[in-house]
Amino acid sequence: MANRKVNLFRNRPLARAFAVLLLVAGVGAATSLGTQASADACAAVDVVVARGTGEPGWLGSVVGDPLYGTLLQTLPVDSTAYAVNYPANLLVPSSVSDGTRDMTAHIMAQAAMCPDQRFVLVGYSQGAVVTHGVLGTGIVTVLPGMYVLPYELESRIAAVLLFGDPVRLLGWNVPGLYAWRTANYCTGGDPVCGGGFDPAAHGNYGWAMWPAAEFAAAHI
Repeated sequence: MANRKVNLFRNRPLARAFAVLLLVAGVGAATSLGTQASADACAAVDVVVARGTGEPGWLGSVVGDPLYGTLLQTLPVDSTAYAVNYPANLLVPSSVSDGTRDMTAHIMAQAAMCPDQRFVLVGYSQGAVVTHGVLGTGIVTVLPGMYVLPYELESRIAAVLLFGDPVRLLGWNVPGLYAWRTANYCTGGDPVCGGGFDPAAHGNYGWAMWPAAEFAAAHI
């Protein structure tokens, strides 16, 4: 769907779907990543991860931690990882905008310090909404306080990996400039990204780790 402004209040089905942006249910498992990021602040690739609502773990136990472990095996270059510092809390009204501020600030700082570094952006559940905001997806930028990545850094984004993405449920995608380097994964039955009826499916993304890592590696 082309990015366009919509009147959510006159379109009741869309309004109900839009509510998912504000009521994303994050799911977490008690796993952790065994391998830490490289100490090289100017590694060839920086993997920037926005975790889901209330998700434990360094980068997030459902997606971020296992995904980065897989990326360490698939990326053809050295990498670091960064956990977006934001509340990931539905009770904090500024949670998503806080996430866009931190993700954007981190990318800008790294880009200035490391002129050759590229970025893989990862978002799960509420973190996917954060990532959309940073990239300038229209339906998300109508939310207050969004921080959008400056256009001049667009070429530094190597890949975007989204999981359990509420914006997908609305029929929206990242701006066209990023579409060819974006992969969006939704488990069957997941009510958050696919409108299904199995809440447990929202925490079932292990199957997507290798496809996502291989997608990112192919775009480095």
